[in-house]
Amino acid sequence: MFTAFGVRRWAALWMMARRPLDTPTGTAHIRRSMEVQSSHPKPSSTHLPPSRIAIGMSGGLDSSVVAALLHAQGHECIGLTLHLFKEGSRCCSLEDVQRAQRVCEHLGIRHYTLNAVDFFEETIIQPFVDEYARGRTPSPCVLCNQYIKFGILHTRAQQLGCSHVGTGHYVRLEQQADGWHLYRGRDAKKDQSYFLHRLSQEQLERSVFPLEGWSKDEVRAYAETRQLPVSTESKSESQDLCFITTAGPAPFVEKYRPAIKRAGAICTPDGRVRGTHEGIHRFTVGQRKGIGIADTAPLYVKEIDPVTNTIFVDHRGGVQSDGCRVEDPHWIAGHPPAPDRTYSLRLRYRHAGIPARFTMAEDGHLDVAFQDPQFAVAPGQAAVFYDGDEVLGGGWISLPPSPLNPIEEPVES
Repeated sequence: MFTAFGVRRWAALWMMARRPLDTPTGTAHIRRSMEVQSSHPKPSSTHLPPSRIAIGMSGGLDSSVVAALLHAQGHECIGLTLHLFKEGSRCCSLEDVQRAQRVCEHLGIRHYTLNAVDFFEETIIQPFVDEYARGRTPSPCVLCNQYIKFGILHTRAQQLGCSHVGTGHYVRLEQQADGWHLYRGRDAKKDQSYFLHRLSQEQLERSVFPLEGWSKDEVRAYAETRQLPVSTESKSESQDLCFITTAGPAPFVEKYRPAIKRAGAICTPDGRVRGTHEGIHRFTVGQRKGIGIADTAPLYVKEIDPVTNTIFVDHRGGVQSDGCRVEDPHWIAGHPPAPDRTYSLRLRYRHAGIPARFTMAEDGHLDVAFQDPQFAVAPGQAAVFYDGDEVLGGGWISLPPSPLNPIEEPVES
């Protein structure tokens, strides 16, 4: 499973953390900015005494507003931007670095660029490609938050003597007697708690989320008030992966693994061949487009077999599941919640959530039962448990070993 990181990857993280920081940009002089207007929500970061705080800056609107907010509260802020991808990225590219630099210059705070291209490729890109080769649908944003935004970024912040790292995530964080608790953000359309379900108590302790109670419109209004040099235009925001172009993931996967592009059969569950395809990486469970088979009712991808290079399709009812297996569960509290309760379970980012219960197997995986059957439960996606608005944790959707899903790794041709 691609979430298991070995000694080699952690050694790479340690070596990267020890490299000298790039030359700072902008002025080192910290000037006082205008106070936050009372018409805006009050961020939870106001409980912090004046501190040195690193800001994870993507060059976008949200992180720019976070920098301005924390600076206005009297904190010494340092902008940190990760350069993660060499070309064609819609996030963390050199252009994004330049935008973040302009915001820091406007605020009068230091800015550093952290080159993490190699680590990002090893930790995010390669597992992403490997998952498609296994017939799964990866969730790289979960890993990027766990190991990059709350991994490398936190390590560099500590090197600079920062007590916390502020980011533009729309989530809410509370410290209670038993530790840190993570909740959905107020703006349901922007809530990003699903992607942070694998964070630890240590990571949350050093995190600040000033936008927890903000809506996107309020963020835009604040940026305009502060005259931040960043676009505030209202536009539909893509939920696609930052390193994938409009052509989709297939060309990207083929670039890294050319052998995956090979013809195979499209079959119904009874084994009848109904058509052919040009590579399993072009499909995900629940997909309807691109199958190219006429039938009495629409056909959807039911299962992907990487060993035989076969796509199995069925009518919608046949792609329903009454439960799933969840591997490598992680719990924010450090221990699992009571298994004899019903929780809300999200099976993908835009999933509304369903009532579900789980039992823990001896090997650590979870056997999950849904209250109602669910369509297109895709292996490789994150299954995240909630108790009301609180994020409890989650793991990776998997299938038990079967003739259509052997344990063995796929053999490249």
